[in-house]
Amino acid sequence: MPDTIFHKIIRREIPADVVYEDEDLIAFRDIAPQAPVHVLFVPKAPIATLNDVGAEQAHIVGRLAVAAAEYAKREGFDRDGYRIVMNCNAHGGQTVFQIHLHLLAGAPLGRFGTPA
Repeated sequence: MPDTIFHKIIRREIPADVVYEDEDLIAFRDIAPQAPVHVLFVPKAPIATLNDVGAEQAHIVGRLAVAAAEYAKREGFDRDGYRIVMNCNAHGGQTVFQIHLHLLAGAPLGRFGTPA
């Protein structure tokens, strides 16, 4: 699997505004936000696309979702709402080939994730 910018962030080779980290995941603010709050939740295990997640790794996707929900509660926008998105491959909008979950919040969201 090719090295990505996310792998470099995980290894602390390039800076990021990290908002959450544990032994398996890291979360940081997107450098090109599509909403007032745009945080990326990334597993530390190298997995290129959602298509590459096997049954033995399914818990990773759940961990990403739970971490995003906990972050939303901690930051206080859980009641107003938020969106989580995972893109898969080029036609799905994936540009970094390490699975990750986008959390978008902070304003009413339009149909495709941009603020309404």
